[in-house]
Amino acid sequence: MKIHFRQVQPKDWEAIMKIENQGFSPAEAASRAAMKERIENIPETFIVAAKQEEILGYIVGPTFSQRYLADELYQHTLSNNKSDDYQTVLSLAVAQPYRRHKIGTQLLTQLAQVARSQKRQAITLTCLATLIPFYEANGYINEGLSASQHADEKWYNMVKNL
Repeated sequence: MKIHFRQVQPKDWEAIMKIENQGFSPAEAASRAAMKERIENIPETFIVAAKQEEILGYIVGPTFSQRYLADELYQHTLSNNKSDDYQTVLSLAVAQPYRRHKIGTQLLTQLAQVARSQKRQAITLTCLATLIPFYEANGYINEGLSASQHADEKWYNMVKNL
């Protein structure tokens, strides 16, 4: 399967929302408005994996000045700031038929390349306990329970120094 990676385009929005809603509970998933805002404001750190024109998955997150994500990042997205030290990941999702084909790992690698080129210190994200092994296998360190109250879940801070 030949996959290519590129920046998000406005036309990708519907396919992205379908994948977002497959990958996250209704409480966890980004709203349609929040996802549109991400597409408009941070296309340089919103990467899609595609097979021809079909979107297989994506990774997205704004830059941030703090080591750990803040819940407000899930609601509103400002443009990336060149002086921010951290690249965040708000969503990493792959369409169900394409899971377990290393697309998530490839998306993490693509975002790390962008973050390095922008001189970020680290990539930071939160995840549920079940996903800790996946992120650890991709070089992230579990830095403990997050203060996040997003979707009333227990989240863990995962950081990959660059």
